[in-house]
Amino acid sequence: MSYRLSRQNIVRFLLFAVFSLLAIAVPHMGFADAAPAAKIDSGDTAWMLVSTAFVLLMLIPGLALFYGGMVSKESVLGVFAQSFAVCCLISVLWIAYGYSYAFTEGSSVYLGGGGRIMLAGLGLKSISTLANTIPESVFIMFQLTFAAITCALVLGAVATRIKFSSMLVFMAFWFTLVYIPIAHWVWGDHGWLGGTNMDNYTGFLGLGKTLDYAGGTVVHINAGIAGLMAALVMGKGYDFDKRRKNTPPYNIGLSLVGASLLWVGWFGFNAGSALASGDRAGMAMLTTHVATATAAMAWMAVEWMVSKKPTVLGIISGAVAGLVAITPASGFVDVQGAFYIGVAAGICCFFATQIKYKFGFDDTLDVFGVHCVGGIIGALLTGIYAVEAIGGTKGVLEGNFSQLYVQALSVGITILYCGAVSFVLLKIIDATMGLSLSVTDQRIGLDQAQHGEMIHG
Repeated sequence: MSYRLSRQNIVRFLLFAVFSLLAIAVPHMGFADAAPAAKIDSGDTAWMLVSTAFVLLMLIPGLALFYGGMVSKESVLGVFAQSFAVCCLISVLWIAYGYSYAFTEGSSVYLGGGGRIMLAGLGLKSISTLANTIPESVFIMFQLTFAAITCALVLGAVATRIKFSSMLVFMAFWFTLVYIPIAHWVWGDHGWLGGTNMDNYTGFLGLGKTLDYAGGTVVHINAGIAGLMAALVMGKGYDFDKRRKNTPPYNIGLSLVGASLLWVGWFGFNAGSALASGDRAGMAMLTTHVATATAAMAWMAVEWMVSKKPTVLGIISGAVAGLVAITPASGFVDVQGAFYIGVAAGICCFFATQIKYKFGFDDTLDVFGVHCVGGIIGALLTGIYAVEAIGGTKGVLEGNFSQLYVQALSVGITILYCGAVSFVLLKIIDATMGLSLSVTDQRIGLDQAQHGEMIHG
């Protein structure tokens, strides 16, 4: 016991030391604001402020309620605490170094630079090279919310059996070593998959840029694979077989409210990714709603046929699957494309959530089945249904067959990189701090075992 505790303290100290050095010892490498290509637009800024608040609403309280309602009564507060704590942790790390290395131009196409560490040089009139009609402060805050909810999504796979301290350490390192690089590859200034601000760039193989409007690869496949790795490394929870028999969760009503907040907040997620209040934001909002409603109906129909009853948990899970799948496509496809993406997501994700029982891995809240599989579906179908008149890039249906290959390659790269790094991180933390709660603590529940609190009544 003392051995594991001493290792735990060592990891905590090293983590604290790293963050302290980044905040204090690293020189401020601020730079003067370059003359922007366009002035700050008050309409765009207003829309992005609203979108940012919407995305934060998705995490606290949206995701917290969605996840919390699906676990046992003894772990509801603990699951709430995970989402809230991750929001706080990633917010601090994003300011310290996350934004700088994810979104500024670095010395290579694989990672951003240090010019905005601790947001050095950020002024009232600063404008990002990636969004030149809104203040950079708004862009920073918008992308902060994406990073925070991505990290929180991962925890659904192991929500009721991961130690709170180990969760915080894993999230800090995963954010640093996985989320930041992949976000830069796809969205960052001179990222090698997305090629932002790179003149005449046609992708790293010359076949086109990865299309990921709001996070199919960066957010959902990324979180889904990390969740799968966590489930595999940590093994089954003590109640896996019990949950397999469809033991009812604590309060599906909480999950319904959470899913509804996710749906509304997702308009900020997708339509906000236009980074302006124009026509593309409007189309992204419409396609998001169409795909979500369609996926919910598709999931409900399949579940009704298979299980003979349409459950509330099923229809809200279908809606989330549709939200996930349309995320990479929302700014590139038309309404017809959104409809077919929704159908595919609702059906495929329903069956994907059954995979864990066949192969025996405990993905507690179906992060892999919904987010990873839904993200893959959305990323690939973006390559098929992309419309040049909407997003500037043709898909397979308009004769650009190479775009599907580009999408598949970016999916594969994300899976391999995220899977490998996540697995190694989890193994290291398990060997030093331990990842899983004891069976006794799992039975007691997160609320009492980790926080000394409980829900009364």
